[in-house]
Amino acid sequence: MTERIQISSLAREGYRAVVALDSYVGEHVDAPLGDLIKLRASQLNGCTFCVDMHSVDLQGGGYPLRKVFAVSAWRESTWFTERERTALELTEAVTLIHDGGVSDELYDRALAEFGDEALANLILAIGTINIWNRIAIPTHMHPPAL
Repeated sequence: MTERIQISSLAREGYRAVVALDSYVGEHVDAPLGDLIKLRASQLNGCTFCVDMHSVDLQGGGYPLRKVFAVSAWRESTWFTERERTALELTEAVTLIHDGGVSDELYDRALAEFGDEALANLILAIGTINIWNRIAIPTHMHPPAL
């Protein structure tokens, strides 16, 4: 598949707004947790470009490689902290919002784990990676060759 349009060239102002939102999120959500969120949402959405990018980012940041591999099966793994598990569960609920949304129970657990401001930023982070996935997939963005 060849890449289709270059949104960054054709819709510059809108693209810059998404980049600015991503930059904000990057400053307000810790890197490993932010990259876990990005990886899991990208796996759920089937975005090969973003799965590659965020797997590489996690590995480059010193995150254990076996843990990166386990993100898709995080519920079965004992390697994830309660904070990571809550973030991953919230990521799934928001990304798959059509499957019942975010339950009150999950929201309350996330609020207890993160607090108001951090939860707000976490929700923005999840929304932002879903925007990136919805840009990359229809435009056929692909990772660099191996």
